[in-house]
Amino acid sequence: MAVLKDLVDFQLKNALELSSLLEQEKLAITSRSSSEIEAIAKQKMTLVGQLQQTDLRIAKHPHVVSLAEDVLLSQIVDQIRSIVHDCQQANLVNGEALQRAQLSFNKLNNLMQQSHGKIGMTYNAGGQTHTVSTLGTNIKA
Repeated sequence: MAVLKDLVDFQLKNALELSSLLEQEKLAITSRSSSEIEAIAKQKMTLVGQLQQTDLRIAKHPHVVSLAEDVLLSQIVDQIRSIVHDCQQANLVNGEALQRAQLSFNKLNNLMQQSHGKIGMTYNAGGQTHTVSTLGTNIKA
């Protein structure tokens, strides 16, 4: 079985990587780079999976009690917990920003559709509006 210190160090490395990735995600969201956001989301899923797997390995380790007894390991575990907590907060903020961006996109899309609908709007003999999608395109000269 792996040395507990190595597992804890690997956990710290992954937590720091996730923190950095969330910062990159925030920048990608503000620049509205959808391909970058998608790639980062996949990387986040991989890192979260690694964090969970390593957490299980640590929990099953025969010397898991030394996490509380060993001062160095205890400090690293506290640091990991703090980083993960910060990551959770950053992920919530990024999620809210993505929701706002999606809402803005939907509003813009609706405005575009309404605007497009008004371009082809005509009135019939009874004065009622009538939308014609072929307005001016079926003229034969």
